[in-house]
Amino acid sequence: MTALSDDPLRTGVARDVASMSVADIALELHGAEDTAETLERVLDYSRAALQSDGAGVLLIHARGQLEAIASTDEAVALAHALQVELGEGPCLEAAVDPRTIYRVDDTTTDAQWPRWNAEVATLGFRSVLAVPLVTERRRYGSLNLYAHRPNAFDDEDEEVATILARHASVAVAASHEIEGLRNAVDGRKTIGIAMGLLMARYDLEANTAFDVLRRYSQANNVKLRDVAEQVVADRQLPDTYDGRQPEPA
Repeated sequence: MTALSDDPLRTGVARDVASMSVADIALELHGAEDTAETLERVLDYSRAALQSDGAGVLLIHARGQLEAIASTDEAVALAHALQVELGEGPCLEAAVDPRTIYRVDDTTTDAQWPRWNAEVATLGFRSVLAVPLVTERRRYGSLNLYAHRPNAFDDEDEEVATILARHASVAVAASHEIEGLRNAVDGRKTIGIAMGLLMARYDLEANTAFDVLRRYSQANNVKLRDVAEQVVADRQLPDTYDGRQPEPA
């Protein structure tokens, strides 16, 4: 377990990685289309930089829920799932504690998380390195690297992983914001199109058309955007749950 340094570029290896590749990696991460592609690139670069046998990401969702959102293979996915199930493990700790890197040098002898270590050793993983994914605004989870050999990661690897995790955190944060904005914009467009169709079909004013969509949404406990999508697809008001066509006004 190592506290994160304020200056991650202490070692020669870390400096080399930062000057030679991290800038390019950052550009690649920010060029990803969505969160899924961002995470996939993060894992590829992390495996290459630290010569690990597997990698994965745990993300923190609303209300502190943890999910193994990405992994390079089924063994890593299972190792993450075991941490969530058992409530212990380095990746879990790194996701919760944004200031600390957690490292397991040998799962067959490490005593920090005995139940999880015993389970993950049977999967063939002997070394684990878990680094927080965090920005100034929030925690996102942890970037986690696995190796089949013991003592696979050292202090220099921690420095490199820290650099990658910091860039990955910013990329994931930006990706989340872009997706949220994109969803909001798409939703508003769909609602606008649905309103236009209702106005033309039923000779309604804009306010009345929106009110019709809103009333249907509330009466049937259906999201407003979903109602709008139905209207756009069917070119008319959707049936109510009892099969009747609702009145437009």
